[in-house]
Amino acid sequence: MSEIVLTVEGVDPRELYGENNSKLNLLREAYPEVNITSRGNQLKISGKKKYTQNAKDKFEMMVRILREKDELPVETIENLLKNQNVFVARKQNGNTPVIVYGRNGKAVKAKTQNQIAMVELSEKNDILFAIGPAGTGKTYTAVALAVRALKNRMVKKIILTRPAVEAGESLGFLPGDLKEKIDPYLRPLYDALEDMIESEKLDYFMSNRTIEVAPLAYMRGRTLDNAYIILDEAQNATVTQIKMFLTRLGPSAKCIITGDLSQVDLPRNTASGLRKAVHILGDLKGIGKIFLSAEDVVRHRLVKDIILAFGKEAEREREAYHGKLPGRSSVVPSSSEEE
Repeated sequence: MSEIVLTVEGVDPRELYGENNSKLNLLREAYPEVNITSRGNQLKISGKKKYTQNAKDKFEMMVRILREKDELPVETIENLLKNQNVFVARKQNGNTPVIVYGRNGKAVKAKTQNQIAMVELSEKNDILFAIGPAGTGKTYTAVALAVRALKNRMVKKIILTRPAVEAGESLGFLPGDLKEKIDPYLRPLYDALEDMIESEKLDYFMSNRTIEVAPLAYMRGRTLDNAYIILDEAQNATVTQIKMFLTRLGPSAKCIITGDLSQVDLPRNTASGLRKAVHILGDLKGIGKIFLSAEDVVRHRLVKDIILAFGKEAEREREAYHGKLPGRSSVVPSSSEEE
């Protein structure tokens, strides 16, 4: 019998072992002949010598990967236990690259051609407009890119923001204090973060403001630098708000602006700042734009059909409107639905 005691140093044991020891259990399953126990920063491997030595080698490789790459995805551990080379560039499903590895080693990657284009454009430009209907993954992909930049130490913080626009309910009548009133508007951003960062680590990042989630109005007067900034639901920002936001960017900032121009909740006679910004800024060097469509929908299969059905109905309404205005076919009604 052989017993090996290893001391874990230079890495976070929680990242190494995984939630509820999920990553360590992969090693246990691969070597059922040995007994592997952990306590604090020490790991004990006991059993027949030839098995304990093999398990030790794999565990030390896990530590090395985490130390060098600052992450230890489940997929990497599985490849390691299959004796595959885990120090080559990681790709998944052919040529579709993994953006970042989320909780429990979940691979977050672009799923459609436009999402792939979004990733590529974000790497080439400091500002990117990502426009498309609900369910096309634009916000989720943007958050994944921001988390990757933070993990790779390309930025020091992530700032996620949305305009807190009332959509059917007045903020004053919602229960709770100001934070509780605003949080529902920001919930989709929290959901994406929770899918990509371990809960304890996310709580830590939020507490020390490494990751900040705040309404757009809170950006006024600030300079946002060494940060990856996402303005979500930008169709609900006014022209003045969009200009204010874009002029906050510091020299080392990266920014993605997402929105759906078919779902504007601004007052009827208020123009969407997103539409204006894309029109006047879209051709500037260093600013990219990508338009996603119903073909990029990654939610329930019916979401794509719903988007197409609403699009056809809007087209019929436009045609009917123009038919009532002979000689003025270029006129488009100014309404929130058309924005």
